[in-house]
Formats: sequence, structure tokens, C-alpha cells
Amino acid sequence: MKICIYGAGAIGGYLGAQLALAGADVSLVARGPHLAAMKADGLRLQIDGEERVARVRCTSDPAELGPQDYVFITLKAHSVPAVVDLMQPLLGPGTAIVTGVNGIPYWYFHRHGGALAGTTLQSVDPGGRQWHGFGPERAIGCVLYPAAEIVEPGVIRHVYGKKFPLGEPDGSKSARVAHLSEMMVSAGLEAPIRDNIRDEIWLKLWGNLCFNPISALTHATLDIITADPATRALSRAMMLEAKDIAERFGVHFRVDVERRIDGAGAVGAHKTSMLQDLEAGRAMEIDPLLTVVQEMGRLVGRPTPMVDAVLGLIKQRERMAQAA
Repeated sequence: MKICIYGAGAIGGYLGAQLALAGADVSLVARGPHLAAMKADGLRLQIDGEERVARVRCTSDPAELGPQDYVFITLKAHSVPAVVDLMQPLLGPGTAIVTGVNGIPYWYFHRHGGALAGTTLQSVDPGGRQWHGFGPERAIGCVLYPAAEIVEPGVIRHVYGKKFPLGEPDGSKSARVAHLSEMMVSAGLEAPIRDNIRDEIWLKLWGNLCFNPISALTHATLDIITADPATRALSRAMMLEAKDIAERFGVHFRVDVERRIDGAGAVGAHKTSMLQDLEAGRAMEIDPLLTVVQEMGRLVGRPTPMVDAVLGLIKQRERMAQAA
């Protein structure tokens, strides 16, 4: 089985290294100094107090790799539409695309049931580029819970977590998702198969949609956001708006709002990915985390005043950062 990690940054690199070290046939798509370092010295993974080196095929050109059995997309979600054409050489008749991106994935309404089945979301898949370029039938959902960072080109430090829940859009336990789970477990990862992966997607998005923009606007870490009465209340209000929308699509939240907020606070003085992107001058993941909630609210006629307000602020913050 051939596995390609498209976007071998911190999380993609951690995943690829673990799979490769367990004997899987892995290739990585990356770019820049990180790619050059991995080509020269292998992918160096710092984990459990030691450094492990994975020697894997690395490239910036997917055409060098040919069709794969599984392609993990571990790019920032807003970067994916632009690489749909570049990824075509990786896709054979039976290739599965594993969407390890934050927020709502392009295939969300595939085999969803109801009046919105087959709907594409402009905020995450403008013009249906992924829907038509990849095909929703290829998709396997995946939620990324680990934290990792690139400490220098070619070197990834695992911070915490090893859980990657998987699921088919229709909730079935297919042969392809079962085999993928087995491979990941053999690599020391947790890869439970969910019969409703959308519940897991929303559970992670629930926190990201508020903690990420609030942190980028205030430069506060998770412990501060969740402890301060004002930002905690704003987080709660945004999450309740999202919960109202998600439940209209049949989503079940297995924890309540307060427990979800407390769980984020327990992570400690952690900078969210959006704050890290802002500080590094990179584009922030705004549409996949906030605009999509607004768009889905419009689909079911539900207002999102708090999400709308924070969305307006964070978009203005991005414009100001780009103009600086």
C-alpha cells in the first residue's frame, strides 16, 4: 500500500514519520528548506525523549510519485483548492483521499441525506473545485488531535497526542477505512473508526471557531482566553450558535460547552494555530473555521450574530496585517 502525505509540515510530518518507521511505503510532498533538509538528512522526529530518523521519498512535484492508495491532505484548509490540479497524478481509480484539514471538509454533504445532500460549500470549496477535482466518493474523514511543531527544517518535535479518528461519509466500516486504521495503529497511532465522523469534526471545530480568532485578536493563550470572564463568555456564545446549527444537521455533541472550554484551558499557555500564523505573517484559516459556520447557518435559516462579529474583526485584522 502506497501512502502520500501531501503537506508534510508538523502534523503531516509526524504522521508520515510514524507510518514510515513502522514499515509503510510513504512519500512526502513538501517545499522549501524543510523539503531540502528532509531530502538530505531524512525526516527527524523528536518524540518520547529521543530522535528517530525516517528515510522517505520527498518531493515538491506529485507527478514524480504516481498513483497512491491513500493520500493524506494535511495542508492548511484554505490552501487545498489551489493544489487540486497538482494532485491529479496521485489519483488512481481506487485512491482514497484522507482529509486531515481543520474545519468542515469539502465532502461534508456527500451521502449526508436530506435536502442538502450533495451541496457544496463556497467558503471551503469555492466553485466546487475539490468536489469535482477529487470527487467526494474518494473521501475518508480524519480529525487531527496531536500537536507538533517544526523546530528547524527537517526536524519535527511531537508535543502531545496521537489520536486520528477516521470515518467514511456514510458511516460504514469499509475495507479501505479498516485497513487504514490497522496501518496507523501498527505505527503507534490511535485511529478509531467513527460511525459518524461529522460529530468528531464538529467537536474539534467547536473550539477552533472561537479560540483561534479570539487568540489572534488578543494575542492571549488558551489558558487566558478560557479563564477570563469576558473571552470565556464570548467563546460560549459563539459555540452555542454553532451547536444550534450543527444539531440541525443531525450532529451530536458528546460533551457540553463548559467541558469543551475547560478542556481547552487545560492545554495551558498554548498559542493557537491562527495566532501562530498571524505572528509568522502567514494567511490565517478564517473561512474553514468561521465563514463556513456562517454559511451553514444561512442554509438552515439560523442567525450567527456573535460569529458574524468576530468574523468581521478577524478579517479586518488579516487585512491590516497584509497591509503592514
